[in-house]
Amino acid sequence: MVQNALGLIEIVGLAAALEAADAALKAANVQLIGYEMTKGGGMVVIKLTGNVGAVSAAIQAGKAAGSKVNKVFATHIIPRPHDTLSGIVTTKDTVGFKEKKSLVEKEKSEEIQKDKEIVAVDELQLEVQEEIETAEKKKIEPSEQLPITAQPKKISGYCNICGDPACPRVKGDPKITCIHYDRNNKEAE
Repeated sequence: MVQNALGLIEIVGLAAALEAADAALKAANVQLIGYEMTKGGGMVVIKLTGNVGAVSAAIQAGKAAGSKVNKVFATHIIPRPHDTLSGIVTTKDTVGFKEKKSLVEKEKSEEIQKDKEIVAVDELQLEVQEEIETAEKKKIEPSEQLPITAQPKKISGYCNICGDPACPRVKGDPKITCIHYDRNNKEAE
C-alpha cells in the first residue's frame, strides 16, 4: 500500500477536486491513488501518496487551488500509515485506483501467457502438418489444381428484386444483371 505518507484533501464538488488534484500533482513528486465521492453532500476525497515533504507541499498547493473553486472541507497528512489502513484507503469506491500485481503474480501471468503462445504455435504447426499430409495423399500438383472462378459468391440464395433462386444477381449488384429486369421494367411503365 502506502510506504511513505498518505495525503487527503476533502473538498466540495468534483470540479474543485480535479483542480486541487491537478495542482497537487504538479506541485510535488506525488502519486494519485484516486478519488472517492461521498454518498451525499457532494464531497470528494482526493488521495495522494509520496514522501512526507512532497505530500505536505502537494496538499498545500491542492488546498490553495481547490479553495479558489469551492470550499475545502479538510486536509490531512498521515506519515507512514499502518498497513491495515490499506483496506480503508483503497476501497472499491476509490476511482482511479489500480492494484499493483506482486512480482510473483506478474511472473505467473507471464508464464501462463507464454504457455498459451506455445500451445497456439503447436496447434498451428499441427494444422499445417495435417494440410501437408492431406495434400500428399491427394498428390495434387499445382498445375492440376482447379482454376479459380471469377464469379463472386452469392451472399443470399436469390435475387432480392425478382426473388428467383436461378437469378445470378445478388443484393448490391446492378439491377440490369437481374434476368427478369426487362420484364420488371416493362411492368413498371
